[in-house]
Amino acid sequence: MASVVGLLEERELAARERVEELREVADRVLAELAEAETAWHEWLIARQRVGEVLSVPRPPEAGEAGSAAGEPPVSEPATNAPAEVPATRAARAGSIVPVWRPALSVDVLAPDYQRILAMLAERGTGRNAVMTCQEITAALGLEPAPASVEGVRSKMKRLADRGWAVEPSPGRFTLAAGPACAS
Repeated sequence: MASVVGLLEERELAARERVEELREVADRVLAELAEAETAWHEWLIARQRVGEVLSVPRPPEAGEAGSAAGEPPVSEPATNAPAEVPATRAARAGSIVPVWRPALSVDVLAPDYQRILAMLAERGTGRNAVMTCQEITAALGLEPAPASVEGVRSKMKRLADRGWAVEPSPGRFTLAAGPACAS
């Protein structure tokens, strides 16, 4: 007959092996996540760069200069080019909500998210600052239909997941400390 201590040791060994297996899986997933985030950030930067290039107006004759003589076009130095390209571009509707960090302002968020954070910032801190999705929907002046409330709920969950807002209790949200201080 097996001893109780021996049985406990077998179970402990099995549990430890399971923990080690899960840690290996977690490490592999975290490494894949880091690679995916890097790729995502590279694509984000590429899209922003293309947007910056396309937003700078070109003079119509710049592409045609020297073409009649068979020479490559000569580009003239732009004296006011940096002023034409905004330092931080405001996000458009449907853009990705970045993870909050001190260098970011609410201008990187889509207008709907900016409205939500501005409304939460007006509420301030404390008990009155924590709101349900129904309250947020009403404060934004939206129709209190289930679709509107669910839209606000998904936006609030996204803001909370990325550090812009906090969900102190299920279904109740407030502005996170970092964005509240930075805005």
